[in-house]
Amino acid sequence: MNKTRHSNNDRTIDILSVLIIASAIVAAATGIYSEAGPGPFSYSSIRGEEITVYGQGIYQHMSEEVAIQGIAQDYFTLFAVLPLLVIVSVVLRPKDLSTQLILTGLFAYLFIQYLFYLLMAMYSTLFLLYALLAGTTFFAFLLSLQSIDNSVLSTQTARHYPRRYVGVVLLINTFAIALLWLSVVLPPLFDGSIYPKQVEHYTSLIVQGMDLGLLLPLAAVSALLLLRGHSSGYLYASVYTVFLSLQMLALCAKIAAMGFAGYSIIPVIFIIPVFFLLSGIGTLRIIRAVRMAKFYEQQESSDRKTPSSIKL
Repeated sequence: MNKTRHSNNDRTIDILSVLIIASAIVAAATGIYSEAGPGPFSYSSIRGEEITVYGQGIYQHMSEEVAIQGIAQDYFTLFAVLPLLVIVSVVLRPKDLSTQLILTGLFAYLFIQYLFYLLMAMYSTLFLLYALLAGTTFFAFLLSLQSIDNSVLSTQTARHYPRRYVGVVLLINTFAIALLWLSVVLPPLFDGSIYPKQVEHYTSLIVQGMDLGLLLPLAAVSALLLLRGHSSGYLYASVYTVFLSLQMLALCAKIAAMGFAGYSIIPVIFIIPVFFLLSGIGTLRIIRAVRMAKFYEQQESSDRKTPSSIKL
C-alpha cells in the first residue's frame, strides 16, 4: 500500500481516536452515573402493552430491561474497551498488523454500539454525542480497514492462520443467532398477534433487524470468502472475529446485569458465553498467526543478510 496513504490514514485515525475516546468517556459515564428522574413507572404502549419504564438517568424513558443492558454496556465500554483503545492506539505505536486488526475490531465494536444507541435510545441530551460517535467511529473503522494490506495478511499468515476454525465459528454464530431472533419474530406472525413482546414501546426490533439484515450476513459472507481462500476473506473474517469477541463479552456483561435484576436469561446464558469463548480463541489464534508470520519473515530476512562462510 502507498506509504503516503498509510501516513495520512494514521494521522487521521490518531485524531479520530482522541475524539472518540473523549466523547465515549462522556457518553458512557453519563449512562452509568446519571440518576435524575422519578424512578420506575408503568407505561401503556401504543399497542396496549404495559411496560415498566426505567425512570432514572439518561435512560429514564427506556424500558427497564433495555436500560439495564445499556448501563452494563456502558460499564464494559468505559472500563474495558476504552482503556484497550488507548493502549492499542497510543501505547503500541508504530502499529504492526496484529495491532491494526485489534484497532479495527475496536472501532467496529464502537461503531455498532453507538449506531444502536443513536437508532434505539429514546431521545435525550446525548443525541448529538451519539451522532458524533457513530460518525467518527465509522470513519475511523473505514480508514483503519483500508490501512490493512489484505494481500500481506493472506499470503504471509496462510501457513498458520486458523482458516477453517474461524470460518466455521462465524457460520455457526450466524445460524445460531439468526435462529434465536427468528424464534422471537416468527411465532407472532404465525399466530396473528404480529408484535413480539420484545418490541415493548419502541418502533421496531432494532437489534434483531440490524443483526438479521447487516451483521449476520456480513459474518456469513466473510466466513465463506475465508473458507474459499479469498484474500479479502482473511481481512473481513479477522476483523469480524475481533469485533465478535468484544460484542459477545459485552453481551455477557448485559446478561449478568439482567440476571442480577431478576430477569430470565435463558437461553442466552447458554449461548452467548460459548460464542465469546469461541470468538476469543479465534482472535488469539489469528494474532498468533500474524506474529508467527512476522517472526519467520524476520528470520528469513536475517538469514539473507548473514554472509555465507568463506571456504578455503
